[in-house]
Amino acid sequence: MKKLLHNIFELSIDIFFTEELENILNDVNERNLCGRLAIYLENIAKEKKIEGYYADPEYNRKQNGQVKTILDEEMNVVNINCDIILHSRGNIVAQDNLIAIEMKKSNRPEKEKESDKKRLRALTKDNYDDIWSFDGVVLPEHVCGYILGFYMELNIKTRNCLFECYQKGIKTHEWIRNY
Repeated sequence: MKKLLHNIFELSIDIFFTEELENILNDVNERNLCGRLAIYLENIAKEKKIEGYYADPEYNRKQNGQVKTILDEEMNVVNINCDIILHSRGNIVAQDNLIAIEMKKSNRPEKEKESDKKRLRALTKDNYDDIWSFDGVVLPEHVCGYILGFYMELNIKTRNCLFECYQKGIKTHEWIRNY
């Protein structure tokens, strides 16, 4: 499943850089770029027969309409919305969360970039130090269990993007791609 999801992400990025190059180079707002990428992500997921999942930008709800939360590294409850998530909106309890994406422009403050990376580490954890263990039946109190997390840092001046991949709460690899 990880390989398939990584492929879906890569194919979505291919389309994103082709179709949205003018928007990227014109320095449009990050929310606009995330919304556009979400469209490509959802379409590619459906093409690859990942049914019942949606790519939502800025989605911040969980069961019963409550605001999504995570536990930070100090185990404090933090409200959360991620730039883009590919998930079943709680309808496929066995594997609700597939991909979480955070996007930043390279000229943003380092504190914001680190906050996004921290969020991806939390979202891709299997559990919170055994406070919740994924059983495939009950949704967690705090959001976790994303199979993959991707951090994207767009550098308009150099026309490239830094990518970092997160799995199970750790960064597994990074790469740079020109656009």
